[in-house]
Amino acid sequence: MSKETLTALLWLIPALLFSTTGELFLKRGMNEVGTLDFTSSALIPTLIKVATNWNIWIGFVGFFGGSVFWLSVISRVPLSFAYPFLGLGYVIIAIESWLFLSEGFHPLRFIGTIVVALGVVMVSLGGAEAK
Repeated sequence: MSKETLTALLWLIPALLFSTTGELFLKRGMNEVGTLDFTSSALIPTLIKVATNWNIWIGFVGFFGGSVFWLSVISRVPLSFAYPFLGLGYVIIAIESWLFLSEGFHPLRFIGTIVVALGVVMVSLGGAEAK
């Protein structure tokens, strides 16, 4: 594995953690705001609640941070190699949602996260071809 590929994979860790943590905060914020309804009478008041919710702001900051690290990843390796690693986000989200949002972790969800993780391992074994 080349130094550039290893560096890209190391930058992938904060990219995933910032993005998934951003998702957690977005979910917390929407739990506080309620359903985003696109009817004409509810849209503006709901969007104001969304825009003034600190959890949602933290969520967007997390997404932005994840995006900055993601740019570092895709500047080093081909997108077709890097993108499947985002599948690890499913694994991280399932665990974080269970731990921090008290969401269920059904056995089928557990098996699915294992399948996703195995898929990412298979992609990594293929290596990153030249850009």
